[in-house]
Amino acid sequence: MSRDTPLAVTLGDPAGIGPEIALRAMIAKDAPDAVLFGHRVFAARALALVAPDYTLQIVNDPGEAALSDRHLRLVETGAKMVAPVPYGAVSQIAGQAAFDAIRAAIEAAMSGRVAGVVTAPIHKEALSAAGVPFPGHTEMLAHYAGGVEVVMMLANDVIRTVLVTIHVALRDAIKLADFDANMRAIRLAHEGCRAFGIEAPRIAVAGLNPHAGESGLFGREEIEIIAPAIAQARAEGMDVSGPWPGDTVFMQARRGQFDVVVAQYHDQGLIPVKYLGLEQGVNITLGLPFVRTSPDHGTAFDIAGQGVADPASMMLALRHAAAMAEAARAGA
Repeated sequence: MSRDTPLAVTLGDPAGIGPEIALRAMIAKDAPDAVLFGHRVFAARALALVAPDYTLQIVNDPGEAALSDRHLRLVETGAKMVAPVPYGAVSQIAGQAAFDAIRAAIEAAMSGRVAGVVTAPIHKEALSAAGVPFPGHTEMLAHYAGGVEVVMMLANDVIRTVLVTIHVALRDAIKLADFDANMRAIRLAHEGCRAFGIEAPRIAVAGLNPHAGESGLFGREEIEIIAPAIAQARAEGMDVSGPWPGDTVFMQARRGQFDVVVAQYHDQGLIPVKYLGLEQGVNITLGLPFVRTSPDHGTAFDIAGQGVADPASMMLALRHAAAMAEAARAGA
């Protein structure tokens, strides 16, 4: 990763812990080169909380050099304001500020001015209050990257999972987990693992129904949709198996049998990863024309502004992004 193309780090919802953990991650020892995207009012408040000996340096170009090792560069986004919103409360202003930073970071990534994007947590209710027509980061990123097809990967040191469907009601997820969605998730899981240096990823696909349908007794999605997708993926040369029962496949992955599990819906894939510890999880968006990662937790309104938020997941997200960006540059 060259010096003139740092990573972009968005501040997230300023009423939550996003600004705090973003700053802590950026000033950590051996942190990758990165530039903040967000509003100076919120960045300054967080800086006073966690690193009062640092100074903000407002820049127009992310590649602009820092004045010193005690300066944190900030690309300012959003409308002017005088005072920050309160911590720990849903706010239209906070939702808009979070959105403005994300969109600016995406534009910088699409133009090649940053090597990737690392996003601090946002609050879906705040986005909605601001009139943002996206339920979360993933949908926003896909739209502003040109309407590309993406999937979400959650990873820690033990297991990785890729989701067929994401932020939709469960009844809708059942309908959306069709053949094409399964193929997209399997292909991107394969590509994502290869980006981590796994030459021949072993991919397990979870079933939708209890016991993976029990040969049709509990549903036919495994027979009519998932198994044909697995067969097609194998025909394309991928090492794919399943459908596996969702209640045991992650245990098998944890024991080293698989490199990644393709889960059919949000909670099926995220509960196992998050159970192992939020501080160790990283969210990676696959399918974008640039690298994007984020911590595997939310805004934590209950502890926002107290200076006690654990930045471990954000630090991992920053380091994963740097490694993936460097791998992409080397392979270009």
